Amino acid sequence: MNLHTEGDSGRDNLEHLTISELLRGMNEEDYSVAEAVENALSEITTLCELVYSKLKNGGRLFYMGAGTSGRLGVVDASECPPTYGVPHGMVIGIMAGGDSAIRKAVEFAEDDTEQGFKDLQAHDIRENDVVVGISASGRTPYVLGALKKCAENQIQTGCIVCNSGSEIAKHATAPVEVITGPEFVTGSTRMKAGTATKLVLNMITTSVMIKLGKVEGNKMVDMQLTNYKLIERGTRMVMDKTALDETSAKKILLENGSVRKAVDAFFNKK
Repeated sequence: MNLHTEGDSGRDNLEHLTISELLRGMNEEDYSVAEAVENALSEITTLCELVYSKLKNGGRLFYMGAGTSGRLGVVDASECPPTYGVPHGMVIGIMAGGDSAIRKAVEFAEDDTEQGFKDLQAHDIRENDVVVGISASGRTPYVLGALKKCAENQIQTGCIVCNSGSEIAKHATAPVEVITGPEFVTGSTRMKAGTATKLVLNMITTSVMIKLGKVEGNKMVDMQLTNYKLIERGTRMVMDKTALDETSAKKILLENGSVRKAVDAFFNKK
């Protein structure tokens, strides 16, 4: 296994640099992230196709991780219901140490090789589901143990890691290795590795939700109307689809709860 994320970036004496110099250096490092993701597009495609095949047949997507990786999975999962109007149980983020670890690190939670699969069992994990382990290092015991158990139970898996030849990638059905290299601050994988992970997570849920029919054109027609901004956006979308004036469009939108339902209701009345 190659621990690229633990390598030395060669950017030394950081404490002696000005704020401007520090920001310039971080920005220069960040330029490599999109290229690293591009290099992994084939693997990302395979993983997205696996996730789509499971979700379109009623399965669920589980993200698992510790630290920054776990938090990113939880964030991506939590954004799916309001963005696409899907049930909260369709995409689930699981964090080593439980929900309290989202805000405050739980010591040694990531080192428990047994707890990961126990956490999945608490959600009644089954063969129709897919589990994606997230680990910048590619060796987090919490994630690795869970993926091994999934294999024993005929549950397909994916992973997002930032080192090549990792143990986690070896045990994933659809591994994704995004090689981001050394961090600006050595080993601080919340930086480039975290950014790359967020990009891949965006790709997974966005592409899968589009294929599941949750987007029309480029519009989120099933988004939840949870604030005034989204109500205004939905109103404009209904106006575009129906030629209604703003007042009438907002009324039918609020009566039906989503752009899709509002538009369907309008045309079904005609």
